[in-house]
Amino acid sequence: MTMRILRPAMLVLMTTAAPAPADEAGFPVSIPHAFGTTTITEKPQRVATVASGNHEVPLALGVVPVGMAAANYGDDDGDGVLPWVEEKLAELGEDTPALFDEGDGIDFEAVAATAPDVILAAYSGLTQADYDTLSRIAPVVAYPDSPWTTDWRQMIRMNSAGMGMAAEGEALIAAMEAQIADTLAAHPALQGKTAMFVTHLDTTNLSVVNFYTANDTRVKFFQDLGLSMPKSVVDASQPGRFAGSVSAENIDAFEDVDIVVTYGSLLLLAAMKVDPLVSHMPAVANDSIVMLKNDPVGNAANPTPLGIAWVLDDYVAMLAEAAQKAE
Repeated sequence: MTMRILRPAMLVLMTTAAPAPADEAGFPVSIPHAFGTTTITEKPQRVATVASGNHEVPLALGVVPVGMAAANYGDDDGDGVLPWVEEKLAELGEDTPALFDEGDGIDFEAVAATAPDVILAAYSGLTQADYDTLSRIAPVVAYPDSPWTTDWRQMIRMNSAGMGMAAEGEALIAAMEAQIADTLAAHPALQGKTAMFVTHLDTTNLSVVNFYTANDTRVKFFQDLGLSMPKSVVDASQPGRFAGSVSAENIDAFEDVDIVVTYGSLLLLAAMKVDPLVSHMPAVANDSIVMLKNDPVGNAANPTPLGIAWVLDDYVAMLAEAAQKAE
C-alpha cells in the first residue's frame, strides 16, 4: 500500500524545534535520537509505525500508514484498532492498514513485508537490538531520550519531521493546544491542584504503591490539563524511568497529592479506603480518586494525537470532579 496524502497541508502556525531540513525541498533531514541520528534522504512514500500511538501522527496529518501496531490495551471490540483511529480511517475513507501483533515484541517480518520507506517510533520502548534490526528494513525515527517517555508534542514533532511534514506537525500541535485550552476554561477547579498517577494495584496487597513517574507521558499530560506535579512524585522519580515504587509505609510522603488517578474497580477503591496505610493519603480520604478501566478511556489517559480529542471532555470532567472533593 502506497502512502496517500488525503487532505491539503495545514497552515504553519508556529516555528518548529524539530530537526531543520537541509534544503528548500526539505530533504535530506537528520533526526537525532537515543540511538544516534537517522538521516532520511527523500520524502517517504510508504510509512510504517511500531509501538502504540505513533500511527496517529500520520493519520492526524491525513496519511494512512502501510502498517501499524495493533492495539493491545483498551481495545473495546478486539479488532486491534482503537475507536478514535477507526473514526479517523472512516473520515479518510480508508481501510485499516496491516496490523503488527506486538504481544511478544516487534514483529520484524511483518514490518518488512510492508516495504516501508521510514519507520516511526518516537514513542516506544525500542532496545538497541530492536533499533538495529528495524534499521535494516528502513530508516527509523526512535525516541529522543528514554523508553516510553516521549510526550505527545515530541512524538508529533519527531514523527512528522521523519515524514517531511514538520510544518504540518506544528500546526497540529497548535490546534490541539487550543482545544485543550478551550476545554479547561470550563473547569477552573483543576487550577492549582496536584495529581499522581498510580499504576494497577493489587486489591489483596497494598503494601507497595506503584506509580508513574514525572517522566511518564500520562503524568506530563496532567500539566497540560492545569494540574501541577507533586513534589513527592518528582522526588521519587528516577531519571529515565517512567515508573517507580514506594513502600506503603512511606505513604505520608504523598500528603501533597490532591488527586489520585489509577486503574481499577470499586473493589480496589474499597480496599484503598480501609487499608491502614493507603487510607491515610489525603486524596484517598477525600475520595479524590479517578478510577479508570481497561477500556478506551483508560487507554486515552496516555495522550496521543487522536486520542486526546476523543477523551478530553470526559477525562477533564472526571478530574474536575475529583478536584472539587479535594477542596
